[in-house]
Amino acid sequence: MQLQQDNSANGGDDCRIASDIVAGMKHLPGALLPVLHRVQEVFGYIPQATVPTIADGLNLSRAEVHGVISFYHHFRTVPSGRHVIQLCRAEACQAVGARQLEKHVTAALQIAVGDTTENGEVTLLPVYCLGNCACGPSLQLDEEVYGRVTPDRFDALLNDLGVGQ
Repeated sequence: MQLQQDNSANGGDDCRIASDIVAGMKHLPGALLPVLHRVQEVFGYIPQATVPTIADGLNLSRAEVHGVISFYHHFRTVPSGRHVIQLCRAEACQAVGARQLEKHVTAALQIAVGDTTENGEVTLLPVYCLGNCACGPSLQLDEEVYGRVTPDRFDALLNDLGVGQ
């Protein structure tokens, strides 16, 4: 939570950066998605203060920009933890224990899906397919996909991160 408050104080700087991103990409067909990806890449999320700048720069309404941000689960409107864990909730993973794994993960991290640990280390997000269906249950830790994840394997991954349980 503190990260969001600190970053909102930099709204002017955030808007200037977003404006530069829009200016460099507005010529692309369907520029909104590439712009949003780049803004999130730069900030780690899409600051609310940048939405009007993006909308104005692409000649869109704020509602259109917000609609795209809220439609795609990939986009975040609040800062995430230092590490992001995405748990697959697709049917193939559910069939081989994803729900039980989710219960273990939420208990181990002491957070609900969609939340960030109090220390800001880990954000836990749902995802509805990682393309690793034959090896479920699957999760993605930062940029790496892991298959056949058991509670013990999850604990080992968490331990490797140096994140206390």
